[in-house]
Amino acid sequence: MSSIQEGYKQTKVGVIPEEWEVVTFNDLRDTDVSHSITGGPFGSNLKSEHYTKTGVRIIQLQNIGDGSFINKDFIYTSEEKATELKSCLIYPNDIILAKMAEPVARACIIPSFENKFLMGSDGIRLHIDKNKYDNKFILESINYKQFRQIAIARSTGSTRQRIGLNDLKTIPIVIPPLKEQQKIAQILTTWDDAISKQEALIEEKEQLKKGLMQKLLSGEVRFEGFEGEWEEVRLGDIGKTYGGLSKKKAEDFGQGNAKYITYKNIFDNSKINIDIFERVIVNANEKQNKVQYGDILFTTSSETPEEVGMSSVLLDEIDNLFLNSFCFGFRPYNLEEIDPYFARFYFRSYYMRDKISRLAQGSTRFNLSKLQVMKIKTKLPSKQEQQKIAQVLSTADKEIELLKEELEALKEQKRGLMQKLLTGEVRVRV
Repeated sequence: MSSIQEGYKQTKVGVIPEEWEVVTFNDLRDTDVSHSITGGPFGSNLKSEHYTKTGVRIIQLQNIGDGSFINKDFIYTSEEKATELKSCLIYPNDIILAKMAEPVARACIIPSFENKFLMGSDGIRLHIDKNKYDNKFILESINYKQFRQIAIARSTGSTRQRIGLNDLKTIPIVIPPLKEQQKIAQILTTWDDAISKQEALIEEKEQLKKGLMQKLLSGEVRFEGFEGEWEEVRLGDIGKTYGGLSKKKAEDFGQGNAKYITYKNIFDNSKINIDIFERVIVNANEKQNKVQYGDILFTTSSETPEEVGMSSVLLDEIDNLFLNSFCFGFRPYNLEEIDPYFARFYFRSYYMRDKISRLAQGSTRFNLSKLQVMKIKTKLPSKQEQQKIAQVLSTADKEIELLKEELEALKEQKRGLMQKLLTGEVRVRV
């Protein structure tokens, strides 16, 4: 049996410093504040008919980020409705948790740009006792893997996990003395600040790249040495289309003699990510639809017209590769006419996305006909100018990728700090 280091003790959540304690989520609440732990209203008490253009802002599930508030998707309700549901109000510097994945029980601090908010049905308010606990420390502890693993284990639901307030209340949290909490929070905030600055820099670079794409891919800005009008072409005249796998059964996937490209792979990546192929069984009569290097791949069906016709390009030589049934491929007759690296950016430009998404048809689900796409007329520069444009945009991409790698390194460093500081493995000087 291993001995416990001097100055530490064994608890139900593991070995922690002697002066630390284990409390429950419910113990964190401020007993002097009404509804200091409470959930959002029942769905029938707050429906879309109660939404207004101004008033008290409603915090929705998608606003609750994993550690930070996501300021988008603005909806409001009237002061009268908010007063009616006053037990579900939440205020700046309160902590809000998400009942629903992904991930379940993630938490963030309520911002101060409004004096109050109304929680949606999937929010949980926590107003801590600030005489005992530090807000930032508690937030980090809730988002730490130990708390989350227990929350996930107590969740219900097969397609999407959900946790109830009563199940949350008894989850244990390790708590050091207040001054040590504050010091740990201060250290983790330093990493948060660095992460925020890196994220802002990435956003700035991505906006610059968007502007660059807009100017270069429309011909508004030209490189020195390239002159003359771009050639107008009809897509159907410079290539042919082929469909994805159809009439497949569930048992044909997850195994088999071939790889296939999913809808998500195309939607998420302007160049096909070769690390996430899936397996499928393909018959001999389906092999004429194999995907080849330089093929431009499109999504054909989605719940919104903006997602239809999203494109990606295969920039690797991959054998025995096929498409998902909700996609189609476009193969240029001559790669001298349309460079694959240029196509990667060109078909995701605002100009081409607008042309293609306008062709989507449907009401509840939108679909795209490859025959209609082939009727599109567009203008293309020479192969040499295409390559120059692709080179400049690829350089911008690489810069962004490097910044994202640095961001992930910062996040990994913070995770390592959390592992050491929130468990008491490493102590801080107070």
